This record gives sequence, C-alpha cells and structure tokens, in this order.
Amino acid sequence: MLGAQVNNSSNYPAALPEVWPMLDRIGANTVEVPVAWQQVEPVEGRFDFSFVQTLLDGSRTHDKRLVLLWFGTWKNTSPGYTPDWVKLDNRRFPRMKTKDGKDHYVHTPLARSTLEADKRAFVRLIEYLRDHDSDHRVILVQVENETGSYGSPRDYSAEADRLFRGPVPAALARALHKQPGTWTQLFGEQADRAFNTWYTARYVGEIAAAGKAVKPLPMYVNASLGDPFKIPAPTAVASGGPQQDVIDIWKAAAPAIDYAAPDIYDRKNADVTAYLDAYARPDNALAVPEMGNALEYARYFYAAVGRGAIGFSPFGMDDTGYSNYPLGAKQLDVETLNAFAQKYRLFAKANRDWARIAFERPTWGVAKPDDGQPQSTTMGDWTIKASYGEWQFGHRTDTWIKSEPPPWDKQPVGGAVVAQLSPNEFLLTGDHVRLDFGTRPGGPAHGMVVRVEEGHFAAGKWVVDRLWNGDQTDYGINLVDRPVWLKVVMGSYR
Repeated sequence: MLGAQVNNSSNYPAALPEVWPMLDRIGANTVEVPVAWQQVEPVEGRFDFSFVQTLLDGSRTHDKRLVLLWFGTWKNTSPGYTPDWVKLDNRRFPRMKTKDGKDHYVHTPLARSTLEADKRAFVRLIEYLRDHDSDHRVILVQVENETGSYGSPRDYSAEADRLFRGPVPAALARALHKQPGTWTQLFGEQADRAFNTWYTARYVGEIAAAGKAVKPLPMYVNASLGDPFKIPAPTAVASGGPQQDVIDIWKAAAPAIDYAAPDIYDRKNADVTAYLDAYARPDNALAVPEMGNALEYARYFYAAVGRGAIGFSPFGMDDTGYSNYPLGAKQLDVETLNAFAQKYRLFAKANRDWARIAFERPTWGVAKPDDGQPQSTTMGDWTIKASYGEWQFGHRTDTWIKSEPPPWDKQPVGGAVVAQLSPNEFLLTGDHVRLDFGTRPGGPAHGMVVRVEEGHFAAGKWVVDRLWNGDQTDYGINLVDRPVWLKVVMGSYR
C-alpha cells in the first residue's frame, strides 16, 4: 500500500474533489478515509451509507484502493465521533470513572450497552461493503482509532474495581506465560494499564470478529505511541491502546485483529527506528498507517519497507487547507510532495515484484540518521554501507580535488532499501545516498562489484535498461534526486 490518509474532516463528499488529485500528485495507490459512527447512524437505528457509496464510486473512477477507518467509541481516545445520542446519554453509555469518582472523558470499555451499539453500526457498515463492494475496493479496515485513555489509566467504577480485585483472566495469564494471580501481582505498577488494555482490546476484538463474520476483510488497530525505549508511566500514555509493550495483551484479547500498527509523529531517527523494529514481529505484520507529512518523514519510507512493511501512509494528504503542524508539515509545498512522490512513483513500477521479493528474501532499509553518520549491514558474504552528504563523484575526504558539501548534506533527506536476491545479487534503490559494497571479514578473497544494472520489471522479470560503470560506480553507487532500480552483482576473481 502506497498510501495517503486524508484529514479527519475530509470524510464527506464535498471534500473528495480535494483528495483525489493529491493522491495522483504523489502516486498513491491507496487512500485511508474515516467513516464515522456519527456519520452513518446520526439517529439511532437509521443508517446512511451514502458517503461510503460515494467513496466506492470515486475509488473506481480514480483507480484507488480504500482503507476505511472506523471512528466509533474511540477516536484519539475521545468519543468525539460517536453520535449525539451516544454522547449525551451517560447513563446508557457511561464514561469511565476517575479515582475520585468523577466522570472521565472516555467511554468505559466495560459497558455492554456501548459495545453492542458500536458493534451494530460497524456490522451494518461491513454488510454494506459485502453488498456493494463486489470488486473489493476496500482492502482493509481499521477498527476504532487510537484507543485508550489519557490521564486516568483505567475505569475506577465499582464494577471495574470488582474486576480489578479479581484474578487476571486465565487466557491472558496463559498467553503471557504467567502464573495465575491478581492484576497487581502479575503486572505491578502497570496493573491498571494492563487491565484497561485487556478490556479495551476485548471490546475492539469483538467488534472486529462480528464484522469479519459478515465479510472477512483484514482488520487492524493503530496506536498512539509511548516512549520507544522505556515502559511509559500509566498516566502518561493512551492507556489501553496497542503500544509496542502491550501487543501481547492485544494478541491474546483480540485474535480477530490481524495486526497492531504505530502512528508515528516523532521526527527523531532513533525513535522511529525503534518503533518500526518493535512492530515488525513474526506475529505482527508491519504497516505504518499514519506518519507525519513533513519532508523529513519521507525518508522513513525506506526504513519501513526494508523491514517488510506492507503499507506506508503519511497523514493529512489532501488539499483542503488544513495543517496539523507541528506534528506534520506547515504546508504541502512542491518539495515536500516530491519527497513522497519520488518514492511512490518508483515503487509503483515494481510494486508486486518488490512485495514478492520482500516476502521471500532478506531486505534492509535505512533512513538518514539525525547525525548523518553512515549505516551498514552484512548480507551473506557482503557488507553494504549507506552514507550521506556525498557528491556523486569523488569522496568528501579527497584532497586531490576541491569541493564544497552538497546542498543536501545537512538536510533530513536520504535513505535506501536493499533486497538480497541470491548469495551474490542485490536489488536496491534510494535517494540522496551512497551505497558501498564490500567483503565481510573472512569472506571471499578479491571480492568486487562485478556488474551494476539499471532496469525495470516486466511481467515479473528483470529487464536491463543499461549498465552503470566508470564514474557511476568508481565512487560507490550514488542515488540523489532521481531514484532508479538497480541490480548489483558481486563476485571474486581467482
């Protein structure tokens, strides 16, 4: 999925004319669009899916696939997208209670009445897709949005306290390989958060399972993230959401959810890398359903794809005039759009081919770190080093020729992705990066780059357009503002 997520309030027919051209501008093949509970059931029991039909029709006209984002009980933890008849009826649809007995802003995941109402609306949505989306324009559904609660790690109502004093559900204890016990005994300082995570995930998982029983679409959840390097304080995170340290609880509580995904609005390279590594698990497909749309975020496409990501999507990609700066870009200017477009347009030419290769073969992806230092890996007998801020000709350390740093030297741009096709063959691309191939310690004697091919895929086969040699390879393999697909063949002479 070469994706783009629209702004929250672009989920109406009036806004779609400002959406489709932006998708074409950056080369996106998939658009993520909210469908709100308040939108489809403004009056209880009366459903309106006219926007969904408009979206389906538009996706066919513009040849885009759809990811629907169900904004129900939770949207960024709040009940803002629930219908008015839900928002205003706190007896039937109760909110969580704080420790001092006051109403919290978040609806409690323990209320069966809220769950049943949300589930009914969601199932009606999936039924509509079953009956009106025969060509499968919708390929994926996000169930709720950034679940959890801020400020209060769980519900402290009488019923919640009763459950909290009881034993941890046996299914969760078994899944985490823990002995039976209370929430405090098993989770210590994180007990409140673990409790809320279990019941929130159970709530969301039941909704997903009911939808899948109608039409078995893949379904996922997204996380408002905590610190990537330490367990967050329960009051300093969206408690109950699928952050990286509680994915196992979500897996146990909500088996109908296919994967959990990170919403990344952190510009620090080390943090982004840690998030990607945490969500790229054997039991959890990596996808980035939301990322900031500022220029510096575009480089992380390579880092995600190199870890096997099945989708990538910057947020706020429409022309309605809204900007979520400082999380994202101040404005979607030409330079910013091009940073995403150059990657999407290149991958669009080899989308299925790359997906197949990445599923079958080892891959490596990097984004320029904040300090601009080189990064390296070893794949089989060969080392690969990515470095930044170099001209295509010569080295920055050369003394025989004078040169000033290139204009992109200090800019937050650059990255690469590499797939190992065979022991000695590599497929790669990138921009504003130099890749140097070498021999690992103890590897083949006289190792060398034998051939560098620029090419494309046709009917699943690699087609050579030209060979790179001489100036184009004497100083590493340099890709700047015109990324292309390259195949590097390594070898050694006797």
